[in-house]
Amino acid sequence: MGGSARPKRRRAAGAALRYEHVRQRPSAWSQAREKASRGECLAGCLVLLVVTATLIGLALTVMTWGPRLWGRVAPSVPGGGYGFAAVVGTLLPIGIAVLGMTLSRMRWRTRALRSLGWLMASLPGAAACLVWTVVVLASFRPKHRRDWDGSCYERGEACWVHVEYPWVWAVGVLSTVLVSAAVIIVAFRVMDTREKPAAA
Repeated sequence: MGGSARPKRRRAAGAALRYEHVRQRPSAWSQAREKASRGECLAGCLVLLVVTATLIGLALTVMTWGPRLWGRVAPSVPGGGYGFAAVVGTLLPIGIAVLGMTLSRMRWRTRALRSLGWLMASLPGAAACLVWTVVVLASFRPKHRRDWDGSCYERGEACWVHVEYPWVWAVGVLSTVLVSAAVIIVAFRVMDTREKPAAA
């Protein structure tokens, strides 16, 4: 037969299956954990900034006020530098006692206004500790003797203090130890008197 065969039609290709990727929403626990990690990071950065600023401020205070206290105030105190060291030695234990009595009574969640008052009352204790720190650090001579140049022997500087008052450190330490012991004894007596009525 002379007729030509019809060409076969090709089957249409099947529709390709499409899979849509559904993004899963993060759970509440993961969101809370992410927020907590961010909060901890911010808190850590804030604490680091506060500590750095405090150290810088303390260093500047020691450099500016330390020589003035030793060079001008100490000679005018009865007993000179030794009397000054004895007075300054009492500031640390007294300041810590004031801080302990005031800050331990703060309850920000229940009594915010009263806690603010206790915070203000703790400032004298903080100031006492600051003065003690400045005076003590200002009396430290450089570690290496080669750094004991002429400026170290100027009035009020560390080398000058040790030349004028060779045993000043012993007086300061003795004063701090004696007053610390007295503060501890008073604290124990106060605690004992508070426990007796409760027991009765």
